[in-house]
Amino acid sequence: MVVCTQCSCTAWPVLGLPPDWYKLPEYRARVACEPRPVLRQLGLELPSDIRIRAWDTTAETRYVVLPMQPASTEAWSEDQLREIVTREAMIGVAVVDVVD
Repeated sequence: MVVCTQCSCTAWPVLGLPPDWYKLPEYRARVACEPRPVLRQLGLELPSDIRIRAWDTTAETRYVVLPMQPASTEAWSEDQLREIVTREAMIGVAVVDVVD
């Protein structure tokens, strides 16, 4: 997960403007110490064997999450994959999903 505990900055040239919840002091404070409950509150329940890390982005260092590729998309082109990757997946609070 990516968080800016100081000012809510993001890698906006890549991600666009941050979502409103990303800027909330509660999110910024909680995600560093209890990321799994924060993810659950945002609607993402990950298996307990998946390790979750919170990366504090700064004005000097920007982070994005490289989302896991859905198994059914191995033969997809880069353009097709780009269409399914969301800003939330690149912040680390969502998984990439294939809509049938």
